[in-house]
Amino acid sequence: MTQQLDLHGSFHVYDTTLRDGMQQEGLNPTVADKLAIARHLDGLGVGYIEGGWPGANPKDTEFFRRAAQELDLQHARLAAFGSTRRAGLRAADDPQVAALRDSGAGVVTLVAKSHVGHVEKALRTTLEENLAMVRDTVSHLRAEGQQVFLDAEHFFDGYRLDRSYALEVLRTAYDAGAEVIALCDTNGGMLPGWVSDVVHDVLETAQVRVGIHCHNDTGLAVANTLAAVDAGATHIQGCINGYGERTGNADLINVVANLELKLDKQVLPPGLLTEATRIAHAVAEVTNVPPAARQPYVGASAFAHKAGLHASAIKVDPDLYQHMDPAAVGNDMRLLVSDMAGRATIELKGKELGFDLSDNPELVTRVTNRVKELELRGYTFEAADASFELLLAEEADGVRPSYFDVESWRVITETLTHAQPGEEAVSEATVKLRAAGVRYVVTGEGNGPVNALDQALRSAIEQAYPEIAKFELIDFKVRILDQGHGTDAITRVLIETTDGASSWVTVGVGANVIEASWEALADSLTYGLLRQHRD
Repeated sequence: MTQQLDLHGSFHVYDTTLRDGMQQEGLNPTVADKLAIARHLDGLGVGYIEGGWPGANPKDTEFFRRAAQELDLQHARLAAFGSTRRAGLRAADDPQVAALRDSGAGVVTLVAKSHVGHVEKALRTTLEENLAMVRDTVSHLRAEGQQVFLDAEHFFDGYRLDRSYALEVLRTAYDAGAEVIALCDTNGGMLPGWVSDVVHDVLETAQVRVGIHCHNDTGLAVANTLAAVDAGATHIQGCINGYGERTGNADLINVVANLELKLDKQVLPPGLLTEATRIAHAVAEVTNVPPAARQPYVGASAFAHKAGLHASAIKVDPDLYQHMDPAAVGNDMRLLVSDMAGRATIELKGKELGFDLSDNPELVTRVTNRVKELELRGYTFEAADASFELLLAEEADGVRPSYFDVESWRVITETLTHAQPGEEAVSEATVKLRAAGVRYVVTGEGNGPVNALDQALRSAIEQAYPEIAKFELIDFKVRILDQGHGTDAITRVLIETTDGASSWVTVGVGANVIEASWEALADSLTYGLLRQHRD
């Protein structure tokens, strides 16, 4: 029977993406970005969203000001993060504590030192004063009507160094009114068994409500979080997509998916876990960090099958090679077409694309053999579904889908011998083709040969098919296949194109990057037009 858990009571799902997650190298979101991410996190149904550290920097202060006016959270409570008061200063007189008090957040998460070395060397104060700082700050904020959680920084390392003092910090905070004490593996060096033992001891000895905050330096942040829950922790902290400094924080989606799908604990509002894939990718778009294809549960490759043996079994029963139904997290099973593909893969992939190949074994054989032949020459179809669909249509119908016939194309790149700094080389491409019965000769310019070809090809075809105006090239990848040949090596190009609603990928292979790019470009427009006319 599923264990029902109250989001704000018996169990907390606490997201720290907007604070701890943003310490990841390369992440620098605007206030508008943070507000957008907060809305996505609320859509996942987390109980708490840590918005940042008001008073520590203008951006986070502005975030809380705008959040009060612009965020209408349906599931989450907004939490402000900050530190205990400074040594020798009353909490009521500390400007940093005042910023927390005035943030408008109903919840404050205080970070406090529980490691004697950090108290003496980082805070440069006494152990007794550190306890007073914890007691005074927690009780002051509680008196102001705010809910208070405490992050015991470097707790596990501090516990090993001086167990009695580390436990005393926890007890002091709890007695002063902190509702949850989150044990932080700040350096990320713990193992699940160690975490479990410490959580058991804290619960038995200090008798406080325990939370867990893990970093991923051992690659075990999710496992350590689950070990803490198994030992009795009822408050979990993490970041969506595992964002965070160094190797990141516990990936919150992995944690909640494991709790709900493996341990039968209802920790999110019913039905919202199915939004996980969409939300993980939406946040990745805001942060401009490409989604990790191999991310558990929500990655594009999480339920992708490549080997023919797997596909044969999946044809009988999808559960034979999947640990769960991907729909539970809003993901899909994918079949990858490659030189490892067997007949079952081709048949299932064809069905996915709208081709019924079950009664045509000869066609399945032709497509399978052709895929293997082309991959031997350098093509890849596992990442280029659009090119595979064009190939499949060609084999099924006897003719490749086509909306234009190219007579010729050429491209030149010119640079001035005495160009001034900042003056770029200019490329010019000329394309001759026929589309819808009309011959077009068009020239296009760009900041490189591929860009110039793209401009010329689009300009020509758009006169016959105006709908391609909304097609946009959004990604371009080049790989040298036989690196030992140097500049005359075979090149593979993958191009991703979007029509604003969805995207598709095409592949081209050639003796040079321009030839390969042309093939991928032409196929991308052909496939886009095929989709438009089919819809």
